[in-house]
Amino acid sequence: MNVQELTVSLQRDLEQLKKRFDEEEPPENMRDKSFFLTVKEQTTPIFEQLEDWESKALAIVKKRKVTIHPQQVTSTKENMDLLIMHSYYKDLRRRRYMEYYKSIKYIFEQLLAEMSSTSWTEEQ
Repeated sequence: MNVQELTVSLQRDLEQLKKRFDEEEPPENMRDKSFFLTVKEQTTPIFEQLEDWESKALAIVKKRKVTIHPQQVTSTKENMDLLIMHSYYKDLRRRRYMEYYKSIKYIFEQLLAEMSSTSWTEEQ
């Protein structure tokens, strides 16, 4: 997948995670092994995509194809890592969760907007 496809996919995941945070109840026992295994199974593909997205987005940023700073890419990846876990374990206040959510969403949208407004390919 290229950066645009990864970003769109991660945006969908971000929305699903927010929905989970809003609607699902956390487990009664946070040390429940079956819950942990479920979380691991559901989140591993997102973490893998996020790693791929970070490396590809950083490559584009370093070539100065977009105006996003490398630190913004790294911070977005770190924030998404946190948001993924807080969506399941809910040990974060809603206000702080939404700060992460909005920050991640802003960078994804900015990246997509800049990529669509210019004519370039990742191979350049």
